[in-house]
Amino acid sequence: ITHKRTRPYRPQTNGKVERYNRTLLEEWAYAQPYTSEADRRQALGPWLHAYNHHRGHTALGGQPPANRVPNLSGQNS
Repeated sequence: ITHKRTRPYRPQTNGKVERYNRTLLEEWAYAQPYTSEADRRQALGPWLHAYNHHRGHTALGGQPPANRVPNLSGQNS
């Protein structure tokens, strides 16, 4: 399998990843002050769960990915 790489910071070619990274920064990494990097890392799991199972996504008509995408983490069939 050959991997095709895209140019960094090019929303035209990798917009989904760029948008996800921006959301991570705004809604998790810098959303609140953390007392340590360990506290920030500990907050990632709950944030990812909320992002995948509860937070509505515009591209999915306001539905969370768990309602539309099979086999998200913890939903293996």
